[in-house]
Amino acid sequence: MSTVVEKKQLFYDTIADTFDDVMNEYDVMRRLDVVFDEFLSKVDLNGRNVLDAGCGTGRFSERAVERGGRVTSLDIGARLLQRVRARCRAKPVCGDITRLSFPDDFFDVVISSECIEHTPSPQTAVMELLRVCRPGGHVVITCPNRFWKWSCIMANALGIRAYDGLENWPGWFQLRRWIKATGGKQIDSTGIHLFPFVVHRLNPLLRKLDRCGRWLGPIYVNQAVLIAKT
Repeated sequence: MSTVVEKKQLFYDTIADTFDDVMNEYDVMRRLDVVFDEFLSKVDLNGRNVLDAGCGTGRFSERAVERGGRVTSLDIGARLLQRVRARCRAKPVCGDITRLSFPDDFFDVVISSECIEHTPSPQTAVMELLRVCRPGGHVVITCPNRFWKWSCIMANALGIRAYDGLENWPGWFQLRRWIKATGGKQIDSTGIHLFPFVVHRLNPLLRKLDRCGRWLGPIYVNQAVLIAKT
């Protein structure tokens, strides 16, 4: 792996102390709602082995712990994992989502929110997430939709975006092909954010428009998929 790629993979660790401050809080809360209140609302996490892959500062780990899960928080950034330790009672593991050190069929539930696009091979990441999930278990993935990649390029060019990590955004249909090829069965799917959430006062409108995410998902900014491991 080239030094440039390695540096970009570790970019988010360099901003660990300010990561939560630069994140869009509406976006984070909306993804938490989709993952836990919609997709996993009927899945009992109490006592289950849960992996939060690409955990960042641990927002999703914290929610899973609150639901009673035995949570393993994995991230490539050691400083980010320090933030997780301070946030919740999860087991921190430093590792690469494209080369998970866990055995096959190890976790009951696997969650990965806004991570696979920051790897050299998102498809490999999807394969690994499904590999470590037990048959009959659930995998939840959220990531940006390639349909809107141009907005990221423009924001970076204008210097209005705070990130300099890898940006390998999967397409809507491409992600679903990877899931099917890896032995996963899509059981729910939705789009999040019909347009980039740059104006705070428009967040209520975005939330209402998300009601159409299951039908118009291919043109939404972000995508979320609930997968059953077959």
